[in-house]
Parts: sequence; structure tokens; C-alpha cells
Amino acid sequence: MLKYDEEVLPTKWYNVVPDLPEPLPPPLSRAQDGSSIELLNRIIPREILRQEFSFNRYENIPEEVRDLYRLVGRPTPLIRANRLEEFLGYRGKIFLKYEGATVTGSHKINTAIPQAYYASRESVTGVATETGAGQWGTATTLAAALTGLHSKVFMVRVSYDQKPLRKTVMALYGGEVVASPSVETKFGRKMLQKDPRSTGSLGIAISEAVEYALDHDMKYMVGSVMNSVLSHQSIIGQETMKQLEITGEEPEAMIGCVGGGSNFGGFVFPFISNGKIEMIASTASEVPKFSRGKYDYDAMDTAGILPYVKMYSLGSDFIPPPIYSGGLRYHGAAPSLSILVKSGRISSQEVEEKEVLAALEIFARSTGIVAAPESGHAIASAIRYAKDHRHDPKTVVLNVSGHGNFDLSIYGGRAR
Repeated sequence: MLKYDEEVLPTKWYNVVPDLPEPLPPPLSRAQDGSSIELLNRIIPREILRQEFSFNRYENIPEEVRDLYRLVGRPTPLIRANRLEEFLGYRGKIFLKYEGATVTGSHKINTAIPQAYYASRESVTGVATETGAGQWGTATTLAAALTGLHSKVFMVRVSYDQKPLRKTVMALYGGEVVASPSVETKFGRKMLQKDPRSTGSLGIAISEAVEYALDHDMKYMVGSVMNSVLSHQSIIGQETMKQLEITGEEPEAMIGCVGGGSNFGGFVFPFISNGKIEMIASTASEVPKFSRGKYDYDAMDTAGILPYVKMYSLGSDFIPPPIYSGGLRYHGAAPSLSILVKSGRISSQEVEEKEVLAALEIFARSTGIVAAPESGHAIASAIRYAKDHRHDPKTVVLNVSGHGNFDLSIYGGRAR
């Protein structure tokens, strides 16, 4: 590995909990008997659960995990978007952290690897999870393959139908993929009985994956929201910090997209103590969790199998429209991120589909990168920011959470 790369790749994960403006509310059981809390001990690897409730600011990354990070393409590049600046007539600087450079094409592999690694050390034969757009499912199936585990993925029905190539890649990695709601779980059958044409939701798919893991003595892989996941994703922000230091730059604004919050949290949390940096969380207007959601305890999944956590949420029974951006359809946001939005440290911004598609075209033609629809929200917010600060230029760092090479159908006949 090149000396530069070894210098940039972190040796520890960062945990934001000690640096939050108020204590992180603990998860609550859905029942008086504490059954859903105990359930975590059955389906989550012990080390992941320890990290979930850790108050340590840093956790050591095992060298075996760092080896796998190197294998999948870390560190990812930090790129100066000169052509985008020129296109926008922006006199400031725009940098992009490109998570699409990993072999699975998104940031999701950053937490899939340690979760699968720790699961494999407990002698289980397989892992189960859900996926929306397919990026988390792709990361899970590869991480499972690399650690000798079988993988089962419940993919939200609308994405299952929209993204056949994602299914192909997951199968190539050895994963078994089914559309959710499915007939393979009790909850899935219940949802289909209620609505045979259900397009599904992440909340439903999570419930199915958890039920399946319990019934088949597997471990459950968590794609977002939980604090341990955001800690694993902190390698994005830590790499960005080191890369900026090497280039002699200091960020004045950081922008990323938010589904459950792992990509955004991993990007900005390592910088959270720097109060001079403006942080903007870009979301889909179709899933307005910060503007219309309620900050309170809510279920992480539709069936209410998992514990309740305190977060901004539109309700665990929220069924989003079948929008182009599958990774942003989740009903809630990570508890740690919710606290920082509530406190005003992080601001949120909603973007509509028309603006996202236009931003993705501008980005592709100026940088050459076909970004994921989810990342398109962050790009649209960055373009807004550049236009708003045309006469007050800032140094902006944009997190591009993944590539969109499997999402080209969203453009239809638009691109010319």
C-alpha cells in the first residue's frame, strides 16, 4: 500500500456520543418484559452490541478489518471539482469525497465488513438484512463472502423491480435475495394479505430480516441508524480530515445526503467539534422526516420487533412513495444525528426530484461521475449553496455516497 494511503486510512473508529450536546437517549423495549432489548443480544454480534453502547470516543479497528478495507478500495479519493466550480461560476472551492470508488460502489461496505467480521467470530453460518436501493444489500453480500458467511437479503419490492442489476451483483457475491414483503416470513405474509400489491418499505424489510434471522439462528446486519454503524462510517470523515490537512485546506461547509444517517454522520461527525463548519443534511422532499417528522421514541421497523429509539420519524408505518432514490426512503433518522439537528448544530434541506435529476446531469458533465440518486440530493444542495454564496465564496466539501451506474433508468428520456 502506498505511504499516502496508509497515512490516510484510520486505525480507529470515532464515536460521537461523548461529544453530543446532550446524552443519547437509551433504546426502549416495546414491552414491559424487556423482550426487544434481549432480542438484540440474540441477533447482533456481541462486539457490535458493545460498541453500540460504548462511551469511548475511539475504538480500535482490527488489522484484519483494515486489510479488508484496503481490499475494497479504501481510502477513497478526495477530488477538487474544478470543472463544477467553473460551470457554476463559483469562486470558492468544491471538493468531493467519492465513496463510489469502493468495489461495491458506495459507503455501505464500511460497516458491512466489521459487522460480518464480528459475526464470523461467533461461529454463525449466515447473516440476514434488508436493503432499499440495493447498495447495503450489495455490501452485505460481499462482506459475508469475504468472511465465509451465507447472506439473505430482503429487498424493498419497488427497488427489487426497478434495479435488476443490483440483484445480479448480490447473487454473484453469493447472496440470496427476495422481494419484500415476501411469503418467507410471518410479517411479510401479513403485509401481503393487507395489500397484495404493496411496494414495500425499509421498515417492512427490516422486520422481515430480523424475523428471518431469529428463526434461522443467523445474525442481523444493521445498515444505518444505530450508533455503532455511524461509528464505522466515521472512516469517511477521518479520511477526509487527513486528506484536507495534506492539501492544506479547511472546510467551511460540509454537505451530504440523509436516509437513515450513516453516510452523513460518518462524513461530518469527526468534524463536529469545529463549530466554524456549516453542516447541511440533504433529504428527499418526499420523505420530510426533519420538517414534518416528530422527535420522539419510535420503532425502527414496521412490526416493532426491534427496540424503540428516540429520533426524528415520520412513523414506523410510513409507506413512502416509490421514489427514484431508494436509499432515502427510511422513515427516521439516527438518534445521534437527530440530536444534532434538534440542537441546530446541523441544518437540513429538502430537495425535489426535478432538481436532483438536473444536478446529477450537471455533475456528470462536469466531473465525469455518474452519482447515485441519493448522492444527487447532496449535489443539488451543494449547487444551491454555491449559487447562494457566489459573492461570498466558501470551501465546500461534498460527500458523494455512491455511484449511480445501476440507476440509469431514473433518467428515462431526460438526458440529451
